[in-house]
Amino acid sequence: MNSTNIKHYSCYINGEWLDDNTREVIQVENPANNEIYATVTACTKDDVQYALESSEKAQRAWALTPANTRAQYIIEIANKLKAEREHFAKLLVLEQGKTYPEALGEVDDTITYMTYSAESARRIQGAIFPAEQANKRLSIYKVPYGVTVGLCAFNYPLALIGRKVGPALATGNTMIIKPHELTPTTASEFCRLVDESSLPKGVINMVSTKNAEAASLLVESPITKLISLTGSTRAGRAMYRAAAENITGLILELGGKAPFIVCEDADIDKAVDAAVISRYANCGQVCICNEMVFVDEKIADEFTDKVIKRTKQIKVGDPFDSSVNMGPNVSKFGLERVHNLVKENVNQGAELLLGGSRPEGKYFEKGNWYTPTILGNVKGTDATISQELFAPIMPIVKVIGFDEALALANNREEGLSAYLYTNDYRIHQKAIDSLEVGTIFINQQIIGNIQGYHSGHKTSGIAGEDGVYGVDHYLQKRTIYLNYE
Repeated sequence: MNSTNIKHYSCYINGEWLDDNTREVIQVENPANNEIYATVTACTKDDVQYALESSEKAQRAWALTPANTRAQYIIEIANKLKAEREHFAKLLVLEQGKTYPEALGEVDDTITYMTYSAESARRIQGAIFPAEQANKRLSIYKVPYGVTVGLCAFNYPLALIGRKVGPALATGNTMIIKPHELTPTTASEFCRLVDESSLPKGVINMVSTKNAEAASLLVESPITKLISLTGSTRAGRAMYRAAAENITGLILELGGKAPFIVCEDADIDKAVDAAVISRYANCGQVCICNEMVFVDEKIADEFTDKVIKRTKQIKVGDPFDSSVNMGPNVSKFGLERVHNLVKENVNQGAELLLGGSRPEGKYFEKGNWYTPTILGNVKGTDATISQELFAPIMPIVKVIGFDEALALANNREEGLSAYLYTNDYRIHQKAIDSLEVGTIFINQQIIGNIQGYHSGHKTSGIAGEDGVYGVDHYLQKRTIYLNYE
């Protein structure tokens, strides 16, 4: 790609675009061919401080803005995004590598996140309790934190912005968006919509940076009152340490290792279809993806044969091609890591049943490509089971009944999600009582409803997102004891 074709995107602070002449840039690769197609401003420590201060200044007035007025600003931005749906979908394909239909779905999800939050603004509820003396009142108000920071992962560069910005603004907070360094262009374009709207300056700021000190300031500053992170468990631990000094509030949605449990009485065809969809969506880069299959040994061979046949129907290629089902992985480093895990697992005795390599053909000579992969004869402690994959690889483990699958699932530090296929209502109830995860999909492929709640247990996070509970995490409680005698 010629340098003249490389588009530049800037950062957005206090209603202004940064002057890029004196700053370094972040180069952004197209994961389909590893070519640099864009650059984004790399913010300095001073830029981050400016973002923090302007967010703090804007928040005071924003918190006093009536909730229904805040909602109207959010809807205004959401409507602008809807008008440019195709543009943002194409940008997501270039930046993240997901297929065009998946990208359109992400834009739609972003609009839904923002619209739901706007609708929630006028439904914020406190409480009134009886006081214990005459002429007294006891009430509990819900108030914003102040300046919040949204740290976004690379798998959904736009949807995660809507998921965080929507509830933050609806509840009277301001937000500084920090996109992942692999996928920062969508955030800059989102801020173009913000700039074109009537939103007061400083309510939404966006910084991208490759400077460790600048990034650290964003989370260690006493100005920051709440951090919402979507990322790895490793990143979550670092965030805990960074937030400790100021006791900063945290919403952490971290790594997962979802088991897909198939019991002997399951509808095998439905389970197969769900296992494939839930594994290879977005090239396996979804935190609640099917990361490992635990299938009852009595049906394991039939299930595996059908999974292989179903997976072979996935077409890998140009994500703009309407016939393609799976695009490239966004991270070259991440793909190399999991390919080494596959090789290690084969050396441990696993059988490579499908894939395990770069697709053949000239088109795939560049880019972060990997064929849909299935491993059989996998043990519960093998390499592809012990670590999160975040890639199109499906390890299959034979188990003796649900109890063994339950033990394998719970004997992990993560607890984000799990899948269960069985028609036995007793196992349904046992799973609800016993699976140590935040979300369970029972006879259901991967899905998410805005009115649900997305959260992790154990090292998969604290607090959560979506629905009434997700909005509530952006509010603090303030108790009032009133004497009116």
